Amino acid sequence: MNRFLDFSHLRGDIFGGLTAGVVALPLALAFGEASGAGPIAGVYGAILVGFFAALFGGTPSQISGPTGPMIVVFAGVFASLSGDISLVFATVILAGVFQIAFGVLGFGQYIRLVPYPVVSGFMSGIGCIIIALQLARLLGHEPQGSGTIPALMEIPAAVADPNMAAFGVGILTLAMVFFWPATWGRYLPGPLAALITGTVVSLGLSGAPILGDIPTGLPEFIVPSFSNDTILIVFEAAIILALLGAIDSLLTSLVADNMTRTRHNSNRELVGQGIGNVVAGFFGGIPGAGATMRTVINIRTGGVTKISGMLHSLVLLTVVLVLAPLASQIPHAVLAGILIKVGYDIIDFSYLNRAHKGPRFDLLLMVMVLSLTVFVDLITAVVAGVVVAAIAFVKQVADRQLAAAAGDNDNSAEGLSDREAAILDECGNQLTYFDFGGPLSFGAAADLGHQVRERISPKHHTSLVLDFGRVPFMDVSALRAIETVALDALHAGKHLYICEVNDRVAQNLEGLGLTEILPTDKQFPTRLEALTAARDWIFENRESWATSGKAARADKSATV
Repeated sequence: MNRFLDFSHLRGDIFGGLTAGVVALPLALAFGEASGAGPIAGVYGAILVGFFAALFGGTPSQISGPTGPMIVVFAGVFASLSGDISLVFATVILAGVFQIAFGVLGFGQYIRLVPYPVVSGFMSGIGCIIIALQLARLLGHEPQGSGTIPALMEIPAAVADPNMAAFGVGILTLAMVFFWPATWGRYLPGPLAALITGTVVSLGLSGAPILGDIPTGLPEFIVPSFSNDTILIVFEAAIILALLGAIDSLLTSLVADNMTRTRHNSNRELVGQGIGNVVAGFFGGIPGAGATMRTVINIRTGGVTKISGMLHSLVLLTVVLVLAPLASQIPHAVLAGILIKVGYDIIDFSYLNRAHKGPRFDLLLMVMVLSLTVFVDLITAVVAGVVVAAIAFVKQVADRQLAAAAGDNDNSAEGLSDREAAILDECGNQLTYFDFGGPLSFGAAADLGHQVRERISPKHHTSLVLDFGRVPFMDVSALRAIETVALDALHAGKHLYICEVNDRVAQNLEGLGLTEILPTDKQFPTRLEALTAARDWIFENRESWATSGKAARADKSATV
């Protein structure tokens, strides 16, 4: 038990868990209300995801629960499934199962490969969506329909005919959450102070919409169900929730690592998040993920181990059992003000303020993902962003490789020994040497044959050495490019030499039948042996072409 639960930091874990629980309360209520499932569903989600993700997860100091990105997706699911509880929470359960599978299959390390502009774009887009969804509610109006567009269309009507009581407490809430002194926040978090103050002030006013009755006690068990008409919606939404929750949680884990100087276990964290979401789905809790702000607060107030995350859930459970009736008087505008601050904090202003000084493509990519997130959907935004970023990266690598193949680089002799460089000088431009320099990208493979053909086309080029010493593997595109290079060289009467081919590459060459055009007697274990063999052939046959070979300066080798 002591190995599983570390009690050596109990005092700090108690303070961290209590503080995180207090901070989580208003956010859980607000996220639950925004999701469509009701404020109590937000609290249930915070309790269940928070407890089980902490118990089984791989980031000891992390606090989990409903987050802005997850709520945006879940609210869309709730609306598209017409609030059918069995279908909605079947989606949450399935998302948790997917996350467990991600962890078991070791996908944690791959999810973190999403480029930063893509992460920044969809996070900022989600922040914009949260703000857009709450602006009308801040003025006492409820958008007609779900989604960003109906919420934006409701704003002009809300501005033209505001509910002044709701607007008053909403503005008060905004002022408190944005300008609450950090020193006061150590004792009373700004969102909680705004929740209490806004609710108390609203009691003296009339007309501000409030939450109304909130269920008390423990949640009821929900039996999930599927139907033929909704299975695709449920499956797609579950995938989105699982991926988004995984990315959100692992990003928060990285923040926790930086603060605690520790290293989390990505795959275990995904399993813990998945278990938390599965349990939450069975008991009517909205889905959650690692929550950055609550995690930071937990660490700063002393939380170190998983006990702090579990205690944070127990604090919320106590609130549900004892104080839920008091929450019925909370105005919608107060929760809207709190969520607007959440949306503002999610927007990546730190990058936006400096983006114009960085690579322009990254800024365009970020704006594209942000726009798709707001006006299309999250999965389209992320997939499009990753695909465009991957294509752009391959293009950059391919351009460098092709530039090297064309002889545009001056670093061709880098890595050669003095003896090897001397051989190239002896042979002059009758010997061409190619060092592939690393994995050959499929982006460069298509044009590689043309570039090499241009370099060895003059008649005085008689020999070609291909160095595979820094090629750990090759895909089919690269293998076919090598086949083209070899065939062109042989058809042009050039003598081809190969060196330092590892077993994996050799097996691939043999598998595609390339050993027929790459004879074993021209393959050498070292670069020096290959260059020496090529030089010997050149000097033995020099008389036959001496009259046509005038150049004495070495044709510098290329790194492809």
